[in-house]
Amino acid sequence: MTMKVFYIGAVVATLTKSALAFTVSPDGIKKAGAGVSIKLPGDLSVYDPNEMGLLQGTNNLLDRITSGPAFTIAPPQIIVDSPPAGAEIKEAQHFLEHLDANGELPLNFAKPKAPATATVLGRARLISDDAPGDIEHVIMKLPDGFHYVEGQSLSVIPPGIDAKNGREHKPRLYSIASTRYGDLLDGNTVSLCVRRAEYYDPVTGVIDPEKKGVCSDFLCNVNPGDVVNVAGPVGKTMLLPKDPTKDVIMIATGTGIAPFRGFMHRLFMENTLARHTFGGSAWLVLGVPTTGGLLYKEEFDCMMRNASPGQLKIDYAISREMTNSIDGGKLYVQNVIAQNGKELFDRLDSGAHVYFCGLKGMMPNILESLEGVAQSQGVVWSEKLAALKKNNQWHVEVY
Repeated sequence: MTMKVFYIGAVVATLTKSALAFTVSPDGIKKAGAGVSIKLPGDLSVYDPNEMGLLQGTNNLLDRITSGPAFTIAPPQIIVDSPPAGAEIKEAQHFLEHLDANGELPLNFAKPKAPATATVLGRARLISDDAPGDIEHVIMKLPDGFHYVEGQSLSVIPPGIDAKNGREHKPRLYSIASTRYGDLLDGNTVSLCVRRAEYYDPVTGVIDPEKKGVCSDFLCNVNPGDVVNVAGPVGKTMLLPKDPTKDVIMIATGTGIAPFRGFMHRLFMENTLARHTFGGSAWLVLGVPTTGGLLYKEEFDCMMRNASPGQLKIDYAISREMTNSIDGGKLYVQNVIAQNGKELFDRLDSGAHVYFCGLKGMMPNILESLEGVAQSQGVVWSEKLAALKKNNQWHVEVY
């Protein structure tokens, strides 16, 4: 006699010539040989339409299923052929917005052992003749496919052989000072902000050429048409917040301004979606020794004019020319932090991201200043710092 299996609701019956057995347990079903699922219809335990069946980007397939023919698209999701009356239309450069759109980053187009070749397009001194040292802005054309995003770095491999070991020079890492579109806005260039590393003899006060920075000296002397070996890009820590409503606090000394120039061009200069949707505010604190050493000031002045009222704040700490209001001594970036401690902590409490970039010697004084601010507000600094790091609000790149 033949066997018959039939399914009614959540009950499976197996009929044989000798017996009729009912079971609702999975084991019972399995033993009976029926193999019929007892998943209740509509519980979404097998397939969640909102998770796996996004429909036309609206994420409301479940509503469509449950509403049936009564479903209508909500007004914000309506697709139109032309903007409504009174809408402001803005152009937006967008051909490189995909680089970090899906949580991925452009990384290691070229490795130090197999570098790519960049071509110098131009170089310009950034500081006045009476400012100490030499800082140069270098623009290079990158090979096709070498892309990066704001806050990343690249390596430069200087030419020649290291006299100490007879090997090729090691790569030097530099923070990128331009946006992903580059200073030419073509998406194929990169800019660096380079200080020539010089050593002054403590006795004579004269520069010792034997102790100069190999890579920085090379970059500060390049001319248009010169070839530079580069690797990268690298870096995941100095990226702008994913949430465009969050404030951005940038604290830099000297050439540590490099990544922040890229940030500020993206937020206040370029016609990109990032600029149009930025709903937070930016605050830059830049420390330099003299007024003649202020970097990119003309650009920042233009950004102040472009920004909405209250959206951009810039504080300069010119140590040899300014005094702080705490003890009357020279004004450094840590003093600016202390003088504006409440505002800084209020912004951080509201979700602001804070970034530090410059010589590593700047951080001990900054941390001490922040701890003082915390104590004045009855906050345990170690706990506050741990929370900032956990929330990805704390970003440091020093060298």
